[in-house]
Amino acid sequence: MNKSVRLASGLVAIVLAVGVLAACASAPVTGRNQLILVSEPEAQQMGLQAYQQILEKSTISDRQDYNRRVNTIGRRIAAVSGKPELDWEFTVIEDDTPNAFALPGGKVGVHTGLFKVAENDDQLATVMAHEVAHAIARHGSERMSQQMVVKGGLQGLGAATGSAGAVQLAAAAAQLGIILPYSRDQEAEADQIGLIYMARAGYDPRAAVDLWRNFDAMGGDRPAEFVSTHPSPGSRIERLQELMPEALEIYKQSTSSTGQ
Repeated sequence: MNKSVRLASGLVAIVLAVGVLAACASAPVTGRNQLILVSEPEAQQMGLQAYQQILEKSTISDRQDYNRRVNTIGRRIAAVSGKPELDWEFTVIEDDTPNAFALPGGKVGVHTGLFKVAENDDQLATVMAHEVAHAIARHGSERMSQQMVVKGGLQGLGAATGSAGAVQLAAAAAQLGIILPYSRDQEAEADQIGLIYMARAGYDPRAAVDLWRNFDAMGGDRPAEFVSTHPSPGSRIERLQELMPEALEIYKQSTSSTGQ
């Protein structure tokens, strides 16, 4: 390892250490410490603006059955998320990609392509709960904060070394060693939180495993998990099965209390 690499690695490590020490929030359900430098009102405003921009460029679905299911499921899950007071919005967007997204402040979009993979309401609730979990855990704000810290570290490296090469090297190291794994961690965390939320809302958590088996069966080209922002379907299924006993107990309690 040459001097530039050592220096780059050292400065990135310092940036991370500062981030850990500055952690000022904790995620729901998991209790994981989080570095969040963006205030909630600021994040919500940015989320609203981004949501409006996405909707302006998209075709909103007029399928009444899709909209009814998404709004019913989304609001049931939001009601047990700990933040029912957020200005929740759930919109179905015409897009064949089987995907969904969440933005700060409770703005959730669901692609029509998802209905080809989610075979029933319990499976659809898996995705909806995952997206609600992202919003409640403030993962968007956490990512913005992380990028702020990494950017500051790289600027400091450039000033200290005067070497563009060292900065590029550190940026690549940060991407593989910090940003992508952290994003995978957030995805796994949203799976865990979402599993609890869907169980609280009375949706069968076992459907989460079925959903990811459906995704896995779709096949297609996927990047290696090491350089992906999402865990592989197999990894998700394995982790969900580990969490299933707790989720099933919550599900039984929620259905018995509602008489389902």
